[in-house]
Amino acid sequence: MAVTQQEIENRLWDAADELRVAMPEAQYSSVVFPLMFWKYLSDTWEHNHQEFLAQYEGVDDLSPEEAREIEYRDHQSFEIPFIQAGTVQERRASWSSILATVAQHGLGQRVRASLQAIESANPDKFSRLFGSMTWTSEAVLPGEVLASVMRAMHRTPKMHEGNMSHDVLGGAYEYLLKRFSDGSGTRAGQFFTPREVVELIIELLAPKNHESVYDPTCGSGGMLIAAASLLKAHGGRGYTLSLNGQEAVTDTAGVARMNLFMHNLTDFKVEVGDTLRDPRFKKADGSVKQFDVIVANPPYSLKWKPWTNDPRAVGGVAPQSSADWAFVQHMIASMDPTKGRAGVVLPHGVLFRGGQEAAIRQRVLDDDLLEAVIGLPANLFYNTTIPTCVLVFRAPGTKTTGRRDGVLFIDASTRFTKAKNRHVLTAVDITDIVNAYHSGADGDGGAGLSARFVPTAEIMANGYDLNIGRYIKQAAAEQEDLGTLIDTYNIARAERQKTEQCMLEVLSAAGIEGFDE
Repeated sequence: MAVTQQEIENRLWDAADELRVAMPEAQYSSVVFPLMFWKYLSDTWEHNHQEFLAQYEGVDDLSPEEAREIEYRDHQSFEIPFIQAGTVQERRASWSSILATVAQHGLGQRVRASLQAIESANPDKFSRLFGSMTWTSEAVLPGEVLASVMRAMHRTPKMHEGNMSHDVLGGAYEYLLKRFSDGSGTRAGQFFTPREVVELIIELLAPKNHESVYDPTCGSGGMLIAAASLLKAHGGRGYTLSLNGQEAVTDTAGVARMNLFMHNLTDFKVEVGDTLRDPRFKKADGSVKQFDVIVANPPYSLKWKPWTNDPRAVGGVAPQSSADWAFVQHMIASMDPTKGRAGVVLPHGVLFRGGQEAAIRQRVLDDDLLEAVIGLPANLFYNTTIPTCVLVFRAPGTKTTGRRDGVLFIDASTRFTKAKNRHVLTAVDITDIVNAYHSGADGDGGAGLSARFVPTAEIMANGYDLNIGRYIKQAAAEQEDLGTLIDTYNIARAERQKTEQCMLEVLSAAGIEGFDE
């Protein structure tokens, strides 16, 4: 009987919950995902091995070498090698093989050796897949806790295509990503963009069959997977997409690779490195590689080392205090010149901050690269409560006639539903925003959504300020802003009072009197 989504999700969470005695929830992913993927590989390999044995049962004239060649040619797409476990007899680096030794000392070392052996045996597919594996150290994760996690995960049904679809398997993986982010705050949220925000951006950019998709800050790979999934949902062939991502954190890049495999997506490349300092996708001449669709949710207002001589710095160099526009410049440089488009989520400060950012913003508008600014509700993300916006860019000269020499503004700041820890966009919200983007029609805000196309000349008259409130007036948003201002004022007032009290104490200690608060 096929495994249900609910069943596998419950069993996997039971396994993750065994870690509660050893580490905070924010760190669960570094243990659970490698173990889950290892079990998936092992279950798949063993299932295919049994099919091979059944097909060649009774064939006695095959040598071991011939049998292995046939098995890996016709039945296996990867290898689970043998490893030498100290003085113990040689054993395969499979889940079931190591599970049989969970009661023995040195479990973490055996797990680490198995995962490293799988990486080494499959360098084209699984190089650096399992990350740093620091959790295999007894000092980080006691062996008895690791054993409990493995026993609990073993109660999960066999993870192979004959027992569950990749939709179920991938859904279970995303369930854990979301569960870790919901329960652990900023650390897990840093590499997990809420599913509905991802869907919105992908719907806006609408990938087509055989196109290339690139995420320069790919985190757990959610945007790349959504591109394939939504293309499939619209009747396309998601597996034809070329999926490409770069991630600065090695362990998180491993999470992305495992996530893509779990969704049965194999035409992908995930590189490790700092995209701004060391972009890993390049052409032969050293310039950045270009793609059809570029998507990103970069770290907001990241402090960085500004470029000194980089061709991506069109319009200027973003300030050291915030790399927001540097990420935008990189994405613009990465757009295919004939049909490239990009969508990025950023804080509202990118719309109106002055100085170097204003100069870059002016150049982008003068070159008519910005197609749309979409204001989203506050508190959508796991790692920040601030309101954000989606910026949509098009390669030079590729805007449709009705979108040239101007920017479409959409205010969706009041379109949300309150959930446990944050606000969410519903499917209806996403559909309405996408429809407003495609129609570009003016709206009266009656349904909590307003849209207006603004000519570049009007934006120039406002000093290239893109603040949505300059172009769309929405009472509900203004009321929400008032509450934010009151909260900000109260915090500032308390800080001022504390500082003044400290000053008075210092003056009094110095013998200076006569100051009143």
